[in-house]
Amino acid sequence: MGACCSCQWGGGKFEGFYVEEEDEQREVEDEDIIMRGDNGAHIRLQGSSNYVSMFTKQGKKGVNQDAMTVWESFSGDKDMFYCGVFDGHGPSGHKVSHYVRDLLPAKISTLYKQSSTDGKDCALDIDYVNNEDGNENPELKNPFFLSWKARLTKCFHEMDEELEGDGSIESYCSGTTSVSVLKKGEHLIITNLGDSRAVLCTRDESNQLIPEQLTVDLKPNLPSEEQRITSCQGRVLAMEEEPNVYRIWMPDQDCPGLAMARAFGDFCLKDFGLISTPEVTYRKLTEKDEFVVLASDGIWDVLSNNDVVKIVASARKRSTAAKLLIQKAVRAWRNKYPFAKIDDCAVICLFFKSQKPLLTKSLSEVSQLSLNYEELGANGYAAKSDDGLDTVLNLNTNVNESSEGDQRPRKRRPGRRSVYGAE
Repeated sequence: MGACCSCQWGGGKFEGFYVEEEDEQREVEDEDIIMRGDNGAHIRLQGSSNYVSMFTKQGKKGVNQDAMTVWESFSGDKDMFYCGVFDGHGPSGHKVSHYVRDLLPAKISTLYKQSSTDGKDCALDIDYVNNEDGNENPELKNPFFLSWKARLTKCFHEMDEELEGDGSIESYCSGTTSVSVLKKGEHLIITNLGDSRAVLCTRDESNQLIPEQLTVDLKPNLPSEEQRITSCQGRVLAMEEEPNVYRIWMPDQDCPGLAMARAFGDFCLKDFGLISTPEVTYRKLTEKDEFVVLASDGIWDVLSNNDVVKIVASARKRSTAAKLLIQKAVRAWRNKYPFAKIDDCAVICLFFKSQKPLLTKSLSEVSQLSLNYEELGANGYAAKSDDGLDTVLNLNTNVNESSEGDQRPRKRRPGRRSVYGAE
């Protein structure tokens, strides 16, 4: 995902349960990579199973900074799945994304088992939130949701603190987003930090497949995000060459230019509005729901939610669904943004039912996909720069404001904690 601030930091190899990341340039193969996790959980890093399809592909920006994981039988519960996609950015973004991928699910599993063993419901100190019409949000009355929101938020904060304290990982100018789901029976908990996305495939009243977006892309120019950032003296501005890409900048320096409002790491911005507090939401599944797709923004930059649902549903084999989706996204990048560098892509498809055809037609016969680019014209190429980086270097960025003087990033002030904003 390119570089962030031009800092000199020592970096070491992260030694987690998976250390194959050193061979970054090789094409990811189709073979399964399965580890053993807490309480007998099966940790899948690539491949497929009866209910899971996952695949990642390196883009054209350098090392693949995307990471993903699926925990089947999470915490020893055979009815429970954890799925997560992590999109790194900055000079050590690939190390940060792998670090969080390896440690965050285990932290969540440990806290879950501890609360179950102790017979406690784990810090249910969350107030009810009203909708705009004044009615209480029904999902916040669900004890399962309340409990998991507290657990997940706690784990994310602890994960960020541990990342900052680990000197072997350069996270001052590097970080990662995260999108994940926990599925237990009919319950689906969605956790979002950044601009990756989760989309559900369900059926409408006519039994047609339709998408339902489960997360909000947490970009810096969202009103609530921008308000928090500017209240912390951070700046939200777009560069002249990327008028549609808003970034977070330090108060008096044109760096690091981060294109999302929440992330793990990026501690140069944690005093200026960037937070590691996830948005946690709940969805009760029904018989109409078919699957959920988690993917990094390399997919959503070129395919609509409807495209993604139709492509996954059209896969002749469930095991190939994630790979098929990435192949279509790569083709879309080449057609839609021919002068841009293709982004890394990572996809997890979690299916809810036993395998059966979802569409009777193949993808080549499916209509209404926005994969025909003749209609785009010249304007279709304007939204992406040549690099399309999540972070940009401290260079002549031509933002609306510019700073003078010392351009060196200042270190985080000792004793000052990250700003964990309210949802």
